[in-house]
Formats: sequence, C-alpha cells, structure tokens
Amino acid sequence: MHASIADKLAQERRSRLAAEKLLEQKSRELFAANQKLAMHARMLSDQIVEQREGLAKALSERASLIGENDRVRTDLERANSMAMIAQRRLWDAVDAIADGFAVYDTELRLVAANHVYLSFFEGEIAIGPGVSYDEVTRIAAQRGLFDLQGRDPQDWHFEMSERIRRKVIPPVEIQTHDGRWFRINNRWGAQGDLVTYAQDITDAVRREEELREARDRAEAANRAKSAFLANMSHEIRTPMNGVVGMADLLSETDLTEEQRLYADTIHSSGEALLTIINDVLDYSKIEAERMRLYPEPFDLERCLHEIMVLLQPGAKDRALKLLVDYDLFLPTRFTADPGRMRQILTNLLGNAVKFTQAGHVLARVVGFERDEGQYELHITVEDTGIGIAPELLEHVFGEFNQVEADSNRKFEGTGLGLAITHRLVQLMGGEVWVDSALGEGSCFGFKLTLPRAEPATPIDVPSPPITLRAALVVDDLLVNRIILERQLQTYGLEVTLCRSAEEALHVIDDGAEFDVILTDHRMPSLDGIAFAQSLRAKGRDVPILLLSSDPEAARVAQTTDVTGCLQKPVLRSELFRALQDVSQRAPPEPDAPLEPAPAAELPARQMRVLAAEDNRTNQLVFSKMVKDLDIDLRFASNGREAVEIWRDFAPDLIFMDISMPEMDGREATRAIRMAEGPGAHVPICALTAHAMEGDSESIFAAGVDHYLTKPLKKSLIAERIAATAPEATRPPLPPEDQR
Repeated sequence: MHASIADKLAQERRSRLAAEKLLEQKSRELFAANQKLAMHARMLSDQIVEQREGLAKALSERASLIGENDRVRTDLERANSMAMIAQRRLWDAVDAIADGFAVYDTELRLVAANHVYLSFFEGEIAIGPGVSYDEVTRIAAQRGLFDLQGRDPQDWHFEMSERIRRKVIPPVEIQTHDGRWFRINNRWGAQGDLVTYAQDITDAVRREEELREARDRAEAANRAKSAFLANMSHEIRTPMNGVVGMADLLSETDLTEEQRLYADTIHSSGEALLTIINDVLDYSKIEAERMRLYPEPFDLERCLHEIMVLLQPGAKDRALKLLVDYDLFLPTRFTADPGRMRQILTNLLGNAVKFTQAGHVLARVVGFERDEGQYELHITVEDTGIGIAPELLEHVFGEFNQVEADSNRKFEGTGLGLAITHRLVQLMGGEVWVDSALGEGSCFGFKLTLPRAEPATPIDVPSPPITLRAALVVDDLLVNRIILERQLQTYGLEVTLCRSAEEALHVIDDGAEFDVILTDHRMPSLDGIAFAQSLRAKGRDVPILLLSSDPEAARVAQTTDVTGCLQKPVLRSELFRALQDVSQRAPPEPDAPLEPAPAAELPARQMRVLAAEDNRTNQLVFSKMVKDLDIDLRFASNGREAVEIWRDFAPDLIFMDISMPEMDGREATRAIRMAEGPGAHVPICALTAHAMEGDSESIFAAGVDHYLTKPLKKSLIAERIAATAPEATRPPLPPEDQR
C-alpha cells in the first residue's frame, strides 16, 4: 500500500512536472505569440502612419498641381497675348517699311502682305489673302501694273511663274508706272513657305544712271584731253622741228665760240622741251590706260651699254665713272618692249648721273631662271650722289615730284620720270624699289620676269679658244677692277689688279709675267697710253688693251703702242672677241703690194626724193639736212600736190608729212597706193609730230612703210634715204659716210 502511495505520489509528481513543463512551454509559446503580435501591431501602426503621410502628401500634391495648372493656364494665356502683341508689332513694323513684303503658304497662296506690296495691286479687289501666286502675277501682267519693257504679258507671266520653281530663286528688277524701281527677292522658308521681299532700289538706279552719265562725260573729257594732247604735240613739235633742226645745221657752220654757245643752248633747250613733252604724253597715256607694250627680242646688256655711252658726255666733265656689272651666267637677249625698257633704264641712269657729281654710277643685272626659258631679273642702278632722306623715300615715285632739298634745287626736270618708270614696271608685271642714305648715294632697282630670246638658229662657226693664262687689270676705280676681274676669271685667267699705272709698273718690274694687260685710258698721274709707252720702252711686248670712254681713243690707239682699244663700258662679247684675237695673235707678215682697184662707173642718175611738207620752215630745215646728199629733191606743199608730183616725178622715196591742208598724208598715201600699177611700190616714210597711242597703227594702215617723229634728225633722214636707194642710182651718201 505504501508502494502504491509512493507510486501514486511519484506518478503525481511526474504528472505535475509534466504539467509544469507543458505550462512552461505554453507560456513560452504565448510569449512568442505576444511578441509576434506586438511586432505585427507595430508594423501595422507604422503602415497606417505611412499611409496617412502618403495620403497627406498626395492631398498636398493634388492641391499643388491644381495651383500649378492654374499658373500654367495663366502663363499660357499671357504668352498667347504677348505672341499676339509681338505679331501685331512685327506686322506693324513690316507695314511701316518702304519695301514690299508678302508671305505665301506651301500651296503658294497669299497669307499676308504689307501695304507697299498690296499697293502694287491697288484697285484690284481680287488681290488678298488666299489668292495664288500664279493669279497675282497673271493679274499684274494682264492689267499692265508694271512696265514690261515691251515684252508680251503672257511671256512675262510665264517667266515670273517659272522662276519660283527653282530651288534658289534669282532676283528680278521691275519698274512701276510711277517710275519707282524694285528688286523682287524670293526665298523658300524652312516650312515650305515662300517669302517675297520687294526692295525699293529707285535711289540706287538713279545713282547708277548718274554714275553712268558721269562716266560717259569723263570718258568724253578724257578723249578730248587725248585729242588735245595729240594736237598740242603736233603743234609744238612742228615748230620745234625748225628750232632743233636749224640749231643742228647752225652748229655745223663756222661760228665763233660765243655763237656756238648760243647755238648749243638753243639745241639743248629744244631737246629739253621735247623731253618734257614726251614725259607728259607718256604719263597721259599711262593714266588713260592706253599705254601698250610691243614685246620683241632685244639685247639687255647692249641696251645698258648704249645708254651708258649716251650718258658718257655728261659725266666726262666730272669725276664720274659709268659702269655696268652684268651677271656672266645670264643670257643677254630677252623678249620685252625694247623702247620701254630703254626708257626705264634711261630714266634711272639719267637721274643717277644728274644727281651724282663725283664717284660712280653702276648698273648691275643679276637673276635666275624660274621656269623653262623664264628669267627673274633684278636690275639696280647704284650711285654715289646726293642721296634721299628716309622720310622722303615714299615720295620719289609720285607724279610731278622732286624731293625738295637744298642739295638738289639746282636740278631741273618735270618730276615725271620716276612716276613713269614706276607705272611702266608695273605694266610689265614687275616691282620697283629704292634704298638711299642722305649724302651717301641711292640704289634704285626693279624686278621683271622675262622670257629668254635666243637666236633662232645655232651658230655653227667654230669659236677659237682663249689660251691666255694671266691678265693684269689697271684701273683707278675699284668697282671697275672688280667687274673686269669677274669677267676675266670666267674665261679661266688669273687676274692681278692694280689701282694705278705706277703700281702696275712696279709689279712688272718685280718679274710678274702676263699674257694680256687691260688698262684704263684716263687715270691720274700716268694715263693708259703713257703706261703702254713706258712698257714698250722697257722692251715689254705683252698685248695691251686700252679701255676708254672717248670715241677718239680708238683712232689715237692706232698710232700708239697699244694692241687694241675697247669702248667703255666694255661689252662682254667685245671683251671675249678681243681676248680671242690676242690668243690667236701671230707675227705680222710683210704687206703684199696692193693692185689698184678698177674704177667703177657711177650710175647715171641721182636718186629722186619727194618731200611733202606744208610748213615752209620745215621745208628749209629738210633741204639743209640733205644738202650734202647726192639726190634730186622736190617738195610738195600738200597731199594733193604730192600725188600729182608723184605721177610725173616718179620718186624713189617719198617723205610724207601727215598733217597737211587739202589732203593729209594718210589720204595722199592711200591715193598713191590705189594708183600704183601691179608690182610697183614706192617707199613712203611718214613725217609726224603726233605721238599718241594709235597714231602709228593708223599711219601704217594707210600704206606707209616707215615713219619718223618730229623733230627730224639729220642722221635718221640720211639713213632712211640710203636704205631705200635703188641700185640703178648713184650712192646718195658721200663715200666717207658709207663706212
């Protein structure tokens, strides 16, 4: 029983423990459930709070959107109002302008137009918004709203409709019946609209018409000026022919020193006046753009030397040397207008000589080949004259300018020479410049690109070689010594330079041997001829070449101890030939007795010459100029008389004055040419005082063979007579003049 109670107690204890454990478990489960419930409650609470906040925010945003919508609607209404105002202002502005303006839509129907555009169609009720462009142009053509300038209305309508079919529409100019001019400009817009702008160009058209009339008046004035200058040239040159010609003839007579001075003054003054006339005429032709160039082959080096020879007398009385330094590796013949090239070089060299009292004037030519046969030439003229101040350099190429300074006021001139030079160089496509230092000299230069002009056929004659090895150059001027040294070194010679004859004698006495000696003629202390005589006295047989600017030096050299004489400035070709001659020099052979030449029978008749000249003074001048010629001379006082005398006299040559009464020289020449039989052709040489562009063309067109410009020169007349003398006549020139 006790066991049972114990068992029951144990069982109850176990049951209680199990119940306690179950209770503990349920308590834990209840606690967990309570925690989960609390968590869900918190989440639900948070969600409710969040939803409340979202609802509040949504309500707030709704209210905000409602306010924004009201503001946008207000702004839109305000913008529409401003757009309407802007549009009205724009159209008011467009309507206020003096030009027509219209817009057509993509179907080319009128959308809007200002009052100027609509005024073109005033009175036409059909013209308004919605009317097509084609209808607008058709109404304008049919009703004659514009000046069609004689064109058919349908053609004009078609042209106006056709032009807007292009992507880029060209402008067109029309005139209204009230005299206004408009330029119609059409342009396609980005949306396919057509914008039309009618620009009022009435003032521009009137100004253009005024300018055209002013241009016509200016051209007429320019033609009148050219005619005036041509007539003045003739009127001045005709009496100047008598002045200069008579002065020449007077100088050939026996005169006292005082009388010769007067005659020379008359001659030099006449030549100076002609130079001024030529400058004015040349500048007038350049200014009127009537100056023409006549390119032909010419020798640039020879041209330079010929100008130097002409300027030599003016430099002879001063301690002034004229020199030419021509690049030995350059060709000498080019194609250009020889007369204008000579004029440019004469202006530059003449100025240099005029403004240089002592020292030298040097013409230097260098250059290089640019393209095949094309050479870029740089030609400079350097002098040791009075120079030009830097601030005055830009004025030297101006018209009628001479740089005013105390040092040059004594020099005369028109002041056109450099201006003409500048224009001529530009006309030839070149550039001109000047560098100068006051009191130290000047350097004028210009650059031209010219084609080379070599002989058409090669020279097959073999050229003897230069076998000389050593040369002595004696000259008191350093620049001249350097030029000769460069030329001689090119031919393979070793060159020794001496500044005086005394120095050269010392060099030779010291044992130096030379194959040739080149000595200047005029040198201080001991001149070239005295130097040659000293060498011969010492037994020196070396060849001596005398370099002289005196034309009489060659004649003097024949009776002295020099081998030959070269005219200064020395031509490169002449120096080369002289060195060849010296290289080939052989001992002289005894002279063979000369057989008397059989006497030639002179032709029976004189050459017949007819001179047509209406001026009695010029007839006298002409007759005096040819008085020493063996010719039969007759005069005609006008063109008609010249034609009559030609028929009876049958002259071998006619000198025909161009300006004569009754029948001028051109008409007389044409009459003679028309009357000449088959194969007959009498040479006619025109005598003209005109010098304007185009005169020579009209003279040659009349049938003239040659022409001479007044004042006439005795040498040119004699040259023309000799050139045309028939073989069946006696020589017109005396024997001493035919060498």
